[in-house]
Amino acid sequence: MRRELFRVAIRLDLLVLLLIFGTVSAIFCPFSGFSQVAGPGSENPENLPGYSKKPSGPPRLPPKESTDPQVKAVLDQMVAAGVLHPKTLEQWRQAYLFYAKLAGTPEKVFRVENRAVPGPTGSIPIRLYSPHAAGDLPVWIFFHGGGFVTGSVDTHDTPLRAVANRCDCLVVSVAYRLAPENPYPAATNDAYAATKWVADHAAEIGGDPRRIAVGGDGAGGNLAAVVTLMAHDQGGPRLVYQVLIYPILNFVTGTRSWILDNDPIFTTDAMLATSSTYVTINTDLDLPYLSPVEAKSFQGLPAALIITDEDDPVRDEAERYADELKGAGVPVEMSRYPKMIHGFFLMAGALDAGKISIDQIAAALKQVFKGAN
Repeated sequence: MRRELFRVAIRLDLLVLLLIFGTVSAIFCPFSGFSQVAGPGSENPENLPGYSKKPSGPPRLPPKESTDPQVKAVLDQMVAAGVLHPKTLEQWRQAYLFYAKLAGTPEKVFRVENRAVPGPTGSIPIRLYSPHAAGDLPVWIFFHGGGFVTGSVDTHDTPLRAVANRCDCLVVSVAYRLAPENPYPAATNDAYAATKWVADHAAEIGGDPRRIAVGGDGAGGNLAAVVTLMAHDQGGPRLVYQVLIYPILNFVTGTRSWILDNDPIFTTDAMLATSSTYVTINTDLDLPYLSPVEAKSFQGLPAALIITDEDDPVRDEAERYADELKGAGVPVEMSRYPKMIHGFFLMAGALDAGKISIDQIAAALKQVFKGAN
C-alpha cells in the first residue's frame, strides 16, 4: 500500500510538470518544445517551468564524484564544452551532437545506404549498414536514444558500423519523429511501421526475414521494447531478440534508482523535462506501449540482452523488466556496468566500457542469429 501511494505521488508530480509545460507551450509557442521558456535567467534550471516543482519523496543525492578516470575525463570535456547540463531543447540537441564526438573513429563497412520507408504520416528515414555484399543477412533494427527529443542516424553512426562488422549482420537505423514537434505516440508508431517494412522487404535489402532483432539505447530502448509488445499483440513481425541499452521503460519515475540517482548526465530533472515534451497531459503513463514494464503479459516476447550501469536512474526499471521477462519464461541476459554513466555506449572512443558493450552486443546478436537459422 505504501509503495502504491508513493507511485501516485510521483505520478502527480509528473502530471503537474506536464500541465505546466503544456500550458506555457500553448500560450507562447505551440509545439516548439521547452526551448521557448529560455530567456533571461534560463541558465538557472529553477527558472524553467519544468523545474518549478521538486519531485516528492526523500531528497536526492547530488551526483557523486566518479572514481573512473575515463569518466572523469569525459565529464571534464563536457563541462569545458558547456554541454553537461543542457536546459533548453536547443541545448539538448547540441549536447547530443557532442556525445557523438566521443564515439571514436568510424569503421569502414561494405555499404552504407540511406533510404526512406512509408510511415503513418509520411516517410521515415532509415540507414542501412551492410558488412559485405552477400544477401540473406540477419537484421538488427536500431532505434537511437536522445530522450525522445534529439538523436539521429548520424549520432549513432559509429557504434552501429562497429556492430555490423562484428556481428556480420545488416543494421537498420531508424530516424523516428521527435518530440516536441511530434509527441507520443509518433515515435512508437514510426518504430513499429519501420520494423514491419523491414520484415516485409528484408530480401530486397539483403536481409533474412526469419532473423530480425530490435534494439536501442535510452529512449530507443523504450521503442525497441514497445515494438516487441506491438509485434506480439498485432501478429507480427516475428522478432528473435531485443537489445535494450539503459532503456527508459517506465514514465512513473518512482523507483529507488530514480530517487537516489547519481548519474551526472541523465538526472530525474532531465527525465521530467524531456518526457514532458513527449507525453501529452492526457496520456496514461501506465500504457504498456509507453511504459513497457506495465505490460499485462510478457509471455511470448523475444529473448533479451539488457544493459545498464550501476548509477543510472533507469537501472531499477530495466532490472524489473528483466525479472518480468524471466518470470514469463523468456531468456534474459542482464548486464550492469560498474562506474559508468548514461550514454557510455555512444562514447566508445573515450570509454573502454563503450567498446566492451559494443562487443557484447555484437556477440549476443551473432549467437542468437546463429541459433535462429
